[in-house]
Amino acid sequence: MSVPEEEETLLPLTQRWPRTSKFLLSGCAATVAELATFPLDLTKTRLQMQGEAALARLGDGATESAPYRGMVRTALGIVQEEGFLKLWQGVTPAIYRHVVYSGGRMVTYEHLREVVFGKSEDKHYPLWKSVIGGMMAGVIGQFLANPTDLVKVQMQMEGKRKLEGKPLRFRGVHHAFAKILAEGGIRGLWAGWVPNIQRAALVNMGDLTTYDTVKHYLVLNTPLEENIATHGLSSLCSGLVASILGTPADVIKSRIMNQPRDKQGRGLLYKSSTDCLIQAVQGEGFLSLYKGFLPSWLRMTPWSMVFWLTYEKIREMSGVSPF
Repeated sequence: MSVPEEEETLLPLTQRWPRTSKFLLSGCAATVAELATFPLDLTKTRLQMQGEAALARLGDGATESAPYRGMVRTALGIVQEEGFLKLWQGVTPAIYRHVVYSGGRMVTYEHLREVVFGKSEDKHYPLWKSVIGGMMAGVIGQFLANPTDLVKVQMQMEGKRKLEGKPLRFRGVHHAFAKILAEGGIRGLWAGWVPNIQRAALVNMGDLTTYDTVKHYLVLNTPLEENIATHGLSSLCSGLVASILGTPADVIKSRIMNQPRDKQGRGLLYKSSTDCLIQAVQGEGFLSLYKGFLPSWLRMTPWSMVFWLTYEKIREMSGVSPF
């Protein structure tokens, strides 16, 4: 039954534009989570670039310098040699990315859950539907956000380039977008999109699926109710599963995005995500796919907790039903 136009104008914005509201609310929650945990993301990215076998074969002079070892020494090295505020280098495109990515994935997942797949009469949502919905939401959200993710990764490596005596590539976020666009065209902004959406599919299968499944299991099958304790416990589980599933694809994604390119914008180190995977395993061993896992997990867990607690709270404050 449609609402008369006069009455519709009196409805809260969250009811008049529910999807837009959810997009903006998830973007706000993601911004809070990103600012709180970004130093761990920067540390993770630097760790993922250490000992890159393909870069050594290219003859890059950077491989001659002794790399950092371990999460703590990497983070301390950034502070000592580049400055404390450099722990947030690249945070602006990271926020841009998460507004688009989180908004896209949350709206897509809820649409799939409520409209396409649908819950059963007892409010049960089968795990297989949640898995498919989480992966599809991650793919769509990350594809839309790929340009901002590309800029974030490359800007996170600028401090290291300066220490190695190399010229900085970018003067700022907007210059980075313009330069990448000028050198590689529109396609250049989607460099690394294949491993990026692969990672996003795995991470969201871990994050969205785990959070949704654990939360509703607790609400329907235990004395716990829809409250901060339930949200916190669910987010802890989702952060761990997302890190385990997503770290290998994250390593591949970061390396492809950060590799040097020719004048046509083609990568000089890797032909594809599969080629990068093979070179990493052959040159550095299987565990190289889990470089940066500790900071990734230590970041993903508080990120998930901050995001979900904030998101659920602002939905409640805005009059939107719980996730």
